[in-house]
Parts: sequence; C-alpha cells; structure tokens
Amino acid sequence: MKPTIKITYLFIILFLSLSTTTTCSQDRIVKVAMAQIFCLDGDRSGNFVRIENAIMEAKELGADIVCFPETCLFGWVNPDAHKRAYPIPGPDTDRLCVMAINHNIYICIGLAEKEGDKLYDSALLIDNRGNIILKHRKINILAELMSPSYAAGNDIKTLETEFGTIGMLICADSFDDDILARMKIQKPDIILIPYGWANTEDSWPGHSEQLRKTVRNAAKELGCCVIGTDLVGEISHGPWKGLVYGGSSVACDRHGEIIGQCRDRDRDVVLVTIEQRPLNSVRDHEQ
Repeated sequence: MKPTIKITYLFIILFLSLSTTTTCSQDRIVKVAMAQIFCLDGDRSGNFVRIENAIMEAKELGADIVCFPETCLFGWVNPDAHKRAYPIPGPDTDRLCVMAINHNIYICIGLAEKEGDKLYDSALLIDNRGNIILKHRKINILAELMSPSYAAGNDIKTLETEFGTIGMLICADSFDDDILARMKIQKPDIILIPYGWANTEDSWPGHSEQLRKTVRNAAKELGCCVIGTDLVGEISHGPWKGLVYGGSSVACDRHGEIIGQCRDRDRDVVLVTIEQRPLNSVRDHEQ
C-alpha cells in the first residue's frame, strides 16, 4: 500500500470513529420509575415512610428519576392542608432533599405548599444533590371542589437537565388544551405529571381508561414522553371524602403508545426506560 493511500485510509477510519462517538454521545437513555404509593390523608410521617420505601425500590430497579403522585402527604382537596402544609423550601422539602442525596436519585413529587395565606397544589423536581431545580404550581385547580380552594399557579417552565428538557404539570393541567399548547412551545423531552385521579369505588377499574386516554392525548399533543403517576387509597377528608384513587399509573411515548403501566388500585413501582434519539435523527425519521 502506497503511503498516500495508507494515510488517507487511516484518516477515514479516524473520521468514522469520531463521528460514531459523537452520535452516540447525543443519545440519552433515561430510566424513570412510577412510584404509585398508598396515601393515607394527613399521615405525614407514615406517608414519608411509604415515600422512602418506594425511592429505595426505584433505586434498586436502576431508576434515574422517581416520579410520585399529587399531594403525597395530605391527599388531594384536604382542607387540613391549609393549616398543616409548609412553605417550599421548608421542613417537608428538606427531608425529601436528604432522601435524594442519600439514594442518589432525582425525585419528582406532588406536595401541598403554603405561602402566606395561600395554599398551592405544587410539584417539585429535586436533583440527586438535594437541590430543588424545578417547581410547578397547578393551574387548572378545579376551585369548586374545596373551600377555600387552592390558589392557581400560572407559570409553565421546563429545565435542561442531563436527561434532556424536563417539564412538569399536575393532574387536571393535562386535559386543558391551552396549558398543553403553552407547554408544547417549550419543546420538552419528558413531562412528569403527578396525578390524584379519583372516582367512586364502583367506577374502578373502568375509570382507569380515562387516565390512559388523558396521558396518551398529552403525549401526542406535546410530542414527548409523558409519565403519569397516580395515588392509591381512599380520600378521607374534604368534599371528595369516600372517593378512591385508582392507581393504574401510565407512561406513554411521544406517539401516545403505552410503554409502562402500574397495577389497578394497588401499590406499585414500575420502571420505564426512555430512549431519546438526537433531534436531527427524530426529524429525519418523521420526514
């Protein structure tokens, strides 16, 4: 082989090697656990035990992120939260931040948040170093269901992370077209949605189909993976007393296809693996 040909050949091999490395570095594989926990309304200490047990299980499964349901400490539309909820940051989030550090995992969780005389239905994303990196306050609060009601949030935010662009919504936000449109503009890769999806006892398991439709629709509208995690248990306070959280948490890919689902009305932790292709690769495929 002539020297010139040999050098050219080596250059081509080196170029292909570098190109392959660059492409692979753009691929992201994210493992998200849906932590469908049992919630006993207002049992702060007991619910924290259930939360940490689910975190440990998610970590054993290999999760990068663990996603919990809505208002995990007090339950949804629980009037007691007006007096018992803490600000964010505060004692409850301090405890969760320690868990994130101790178990080296990102935590998405729904909490009641007190700010002055207002009560918000909020969701947080805490990184594995114990930092609150994203907060969402529920916008579509269904004010008629509790008096005084939750205060409504307004902001819709996403955050660039090592796992891609992450956004959060909460339950009823996900079936408001305007809210979905505002989120879509931000081009998220993953949306994490804590749910408090409840209905009468005799509505289950049929009502889980409505949750699946809601999550699938959100995923298709937003063009990204959506993780929807619901509670398990019975609402024991407030205007929805006696209604049941049905579980059946569900994750969908950007086409609205189901890629993971939890059990009907039972505690469950299910891991979903999300492969995120480079943006150019996605566009080429869709063309």
